[in-house]
Amino acid sequence: MNDASTQHISVMLDRCIELLAPTILLNEKPVIVDCTLGLGGHTEALLEKFPTLTVIGIDRDQIALERAGARLARFGDRFKSAHAIFDQIGEVVAAQGFSQVNGVLFDLGVSSIQLDEVERGFSYSQDAPLDMRMDRSRGITASEIVNTYAPGALVKILRTFGEEKFATRIVENIVKARAKAPLNSTQELATLVKESIPAATRRTGGNPAKRTFQALRIEANDELGAISRALPIALDLLTIGGRVVVLSFQSLEDRIVKEIFVERSTSKTPRNLPVDLPEFAAKFALVSKSGETPTDEELARNPRSASVRLRAIEKVAA
Repeated sequence: MNDASTQHISVMLDRCIELLAPTILLNEKPVIVDCTLGLGGHTEALLEKFPTLTVIGIDRDQIALERAGARLARFGDRFKSAHAIFDQIGEVVAAQGFSQVNGVLFDLGVSSIQLDEVERGFSYSQDAPLDMRMDRSRGITASEIVNTYAPGALVKILRTFGEEKFATRIVENIVKARAKAPLNSTQELATLVKESIPAATRRTGGNPAKRTFQALRIEANDELGAISRALPIALDLLTIGGRVVVLSFQSLEDRIVKEIFVERSTSKTPRNLPVDLPEFAAKFALVSKSGETPTDEELARNPRSASVRLRAIEKVAA
């Protein structure tokens, strides 16, 4: 088996550790939840640095769980794992015997293991079955979406999740193609998308299939819905001083994170009152006012970090 963990570089690793360190050091037996375990890079670094720490790793990808489990076995019962979607964080934490945690980490979007394994169907640059499920044991495939969704629903998905301005033209061609035979191949779909976009537009902005593939992946995995559901639960699980750190890789994810963080860190005291009433005061505070981006050094070391935006929030009151 190819040990992808030796090749994978965790995004903004040092900054994530720096942000979670204060809440870990505040507690004798701290607990952190890594909601997107992947190959375990962030979790491994945290467990190595903090000898009293326990990490609960969640991932919907069974292959990732197996590889991370092997990588992290040396930490014994300080590492616990769960095959789940991260919006099940409440049940996962309770099943491990905890009612609160000291920190939560989300590394959103598609993982390296999913991108690098061609047969998963996430890549538009190599041919594979049109799957795109992060958990291949359940859920709808990208092929089923392309071949069975009504044209209007497909247009909405491409516009909303892919911000694709040529969505109507692409869907018209999908409908024509699927009437002859199902679209089941990544290359077949990528070629169709390319041919649907005007030549002048294709010359800039990278592969023209990128937006369509992103949209189908988000729909297949209900990624934005899971984020919207998971973040409020994660915030409610925190102890005072606890932190949630989120790495987002596209604007749709980051917008949801920003809106939830701003709402939770804003006082609910009526605006016409001269003082902030304790019962309406915000229970959370933003660790940084705006999203952080990777350093030039990180970008040189890990080009996949180019689009990342990091946000962090701390619980300051019960």
